[in-house]
Amino acid sequence: MRLSGAILATALFAIPVVAMAQPITGIYIGAGAGLHAPQDPNVTSIGRGYGTGRVKIDEDFGFNSNLAVGYGLGNGFRFEIEGDFARSDVRHVLGTPFPTAANGTVRTWGVMANALFDMDVGVPWIYPYIGAGAGYQWTALNPLTFATPGGGFASTTSSQSGAFAWQAILGASFPVPNVPGLSLTADYRFMDILGGGKYNGLVDNGGVISSSELKLHNQFNHDVVFGVRYAFNAPPPAATPMAPMPVAAPAPAPARSYLVFFDWDKAELTDRAKSIVKEAADNSTRVQVTRIEVNGYTDTSGTPTYNQTLSIRRAKAVAGELMRDGVPQNVINIQGFGETHLLVSTGPGVREPQNRRVEIIIR
Repeated sequence: MRLSGAILATALFAIPVVAMAQPITGIYIGAGAGLHAPQDPNVTSIGRGYGTGRVKIDEDFGFNSNLAVGYGLGNGFRFEIEGDFARSDVRHVLGTPFPTAANGTVRTWGVMANALFDMDVGVPWIYPYIGAGAGYQWTALNPLTFATPGGGFASTTSSQSGAFAWQAILGASFPVPNVPGLSLTADYRFMDILGGGKYNGLVDNGGVISSSELKLHNQFNHDVVFGVRYAFNAPPPAATPMAPMPVAAPAPAPARSYLVFFDWDKAELTDRAKSIVKEAADNSTRVQVTRIEVNGYTDTSGTPTYNQTLSIRRAKAVAGELMRDGVPQNVINIQGFGETHLLVSTGPGVREPQNRRVEIIIR
C-alpha cells in the first residue's frame, strides 16, 4: 500500500500547479490500449492435506484496453464510465517449499467511474490531465497450474472472483489539428484491486485428489495507455482572419518649397528653371495658399550692392514666370537677399552655383 499511497499523493500535489482548465463541454467517447505491467501479487494457498502457505504469482508483461464514455462540464472537470480489460501470462509461482513449474493466464476486467481534470498550460498542442477512479474488477485465473517437475504434486485453479478497485490517472491529450473534438491521448494508470478474492481449484497430491483454495491479496497494476478521444460538442476552429484589403497610399502632399538655380551673373530662367516654376504654380492650386514668397539670392563673387540688385532681378524673373503659369499677382511677395543667407557657406569672391538661386515658398 505504500506505493499506491505515494502515487496518490503525487497526483494530489500536482493539482496546485494547474494553470487554466481546457474545457470539454458535453458528451465524449474514448478508447485506448497499451502495456500492462502487473506487480506480482501475494497469494495464500489453502489445500486439504498440505495445509496453508503463502506464495507469489510471478506475472509477465501483458496488454490492456479500455473504452469510456464521459461528460465534460466545460470548466476542466469531466466524469466518465470506463470498461477495461487486461491480460498477462504466469511465469512462475514463487515461495513454494519445493521446486515447481507453472503456467496459466491472469485476466482482469471491470467497470470504473473516473473523475478527471484537464489543464491548460499555455501550449496549444498538449493538455495534461489528472484523475482518479473507483469501481469493481473481476480477476480470472484461466487456468493457473503449478506442479513439481517430476510429478507427485500438482495444483490447478480455473475460476474467477471480483473485488472493489481504485485507480489514479496521470496523462495528456494532444488535439488533432483541423479536426475539432478529436485528440490523441497518452496516460499512466495505477490500479489497486483490493485483496480477498477466493479461487477454487483441485490438488493432486501423490494421487490423492482434494479441493484447494487460493486467496489473492491486493493486486497492484501499472498500465501505460495510448488512445483516442472525441468530444461531440467541440467548437469549430476559429476562422482565419481575412487579410485586409490593400489600401491605396494617399497621394503625397504637394511640396511647399522649391529652388530655382541660375547661371553666373544671370537672371534669365533656363528650361529646367521654368519647369520647376511651372511645378510650383500647378501645386499652388492644390493647397490652401495665403501667399507665395519668392526670395532671390546670389553667391559672393560680386560686390554686395551689385549682388543685392541681382537677387531682386532673379526674384522678379521667377515671379513673372509664376504669373504666366496662372498664379495671381496679389499672392506673390518678392524679396532680394543678395549674398546673405548662403546655401553653401563660402568666403568672399567665390562662384558657388548653389548660392545663385531663388526660393519659392508656398504659405
